[in-house]
Amino acid sequence: MQTRFILINTSHAGNVGAAARAMKTMGFDDLVLVAPRWANVLNREETIQRASGATDVLKKARIVATLDEALDGMTHLCATAMTPRDFGPPTVAPRAHFDALLKAPDASQTGVAFLFGSERFGMANEDVYRCHAALSIPSNPKFGSLNLAAALQVIAYDWREALGGYPVQAATSPAQLADAAQVAGMLTHLEQALTSIGFLDPQSPKKLMPRLNQLFNRASVTQEEIHILRGMAKMMMKPQPLPKSEVCTKE
Repeated sequence: MQTRFILINTSHAGNVGAAARAMKTMGFDDLVLVAPRWANVLNREETIQRASGATDVLKKARIVATLDEALDGMTHLCATAMTPRDFGPPTVAPRAHFDALLKAPDASQTGVAFLFGSERFGMANEDVYRCHAALSIPSNPKFGSLNLAAALQVIAYDWREALGGYPVQAATSPAQLADAAQVAGMLTHLEQALTSIGFLDPQSPKKLMPRLNQLFNRASVTQEEIHILRGMAKMMMKPQPLPKSEVCTKE
């Protein structure tokens, strides 16, 4: 499904760069600017800095003179409006609208455009009237003002989630669980250490080691954790120096 983000009469160059960054994080790259304040906004230093690496989105972006040009090829138009209008398309929450949109029989043939107005005045009524829905981000009713790029990020996120989203990428590879032989070796080592410090009486061990075995089974210890435990056992078995007060010195 083709997705396009359209910024109308944008006045701050930094918001264009931040919008490009927001789009790229959600996997979108079709950005169109309608009559922005700066004709060279895509190349301004502030724009590039705020894009923070999303320069490929800026390079692909287009600047057009009219909204008609920006809407070319789009079949479903979503305005963004924080306050409902007494006339025009229905005002809906993004997620609910996206769910309904994707269930439509012709969803795969739909080109979706998200329209954002200027930072100061928002969208003009005549532009909102052209849209199929006015998306309103649920927010604090006493302070619902969102920065342009922040609003775009929320819409882009909700839309990406509706399309299937991205899986969370783990920062590290999954830990390898210790096998039965490694657990058994660690328990033997730990038994020796506990005996060496007098915690375990080998003549009357009772069920201490089986209980520890069950504890580590429930814990699903990893190979790295086995290394830590065996390191602790090794230090427990290492002869410790006497405190200075107990060391005999020659006069």
